[in-house]
Amino acid sequence: MTLFFEAEARRSGYRLIAGLDEAGRGPLAGPVVAAAVVLPEGCRIRDLTDSKQLTPLKRERLFKEIQEQAVCLAVGISDTGVIERINILEATRRAMEKAVMALDPVPDYLLIDAIGIRSLIPQLGIVKGDLLSHSISAASVIAKVTRDRIMEEYHEVYPVYNFRRHKGYGTPEHLMKIRTFGPSPIHRKTFRGVREYCTGLE
Repeated sequence: MTLFFEAEARRSGYRLIAGLDEAGRGPLAGPVVAAAVVLPEGCRIRDLTDSKQLTPLKRERLFKEIQEQAVCLAVGISDTGVIERINILEATRRAMEKAVMALDPVPDYLLIDAIGIRSLIPQLGIVKGDLLSHSISAASVIAKVTRDRIMEEYHEVYPVYNFRRHKGYGTPEHLMKIRTFGPSPIHRKTFRGVREYCTGLE
């Protein structure tokens, strides 16, 4: 993991550089969660990489370390209703925009995993940014751990779906539960794998 993009931004005069990433674009249930993280100049956190490549235990350890070292961080959430209303890409953008607006101090540059957002702050979208930027990797971990915790809470409300295990992703077990019990209120009813079982639901 390099600090190349952060260093390039600093050479251009920027000082508070936020990395942004999301978790939860692909699942069939639950929210999409975005995180924005500003790390101190030169900060390197051992083992930090794309959250999908980390074990849950390592993500939890890094989550705490990022919280301790960050200049500031924030999360933004778009729930199932927002996803259904404006589509998953726009809901992801909205969650990212919420995260940026919640940062204090306000960043002067944004490094974003792949997509662009509506903001007056200069930004750079980086394909596979969660593997190429330390700041984006940090945001990836914060977003993933935050969303996983939300899905564990939903497991207590809707235990029949076993959200604790699959976190809403379309695993064979989850698809079987949807077929058997129908969608829950947090299922994304416009998504394939769910919409087929929404007959008669409002």
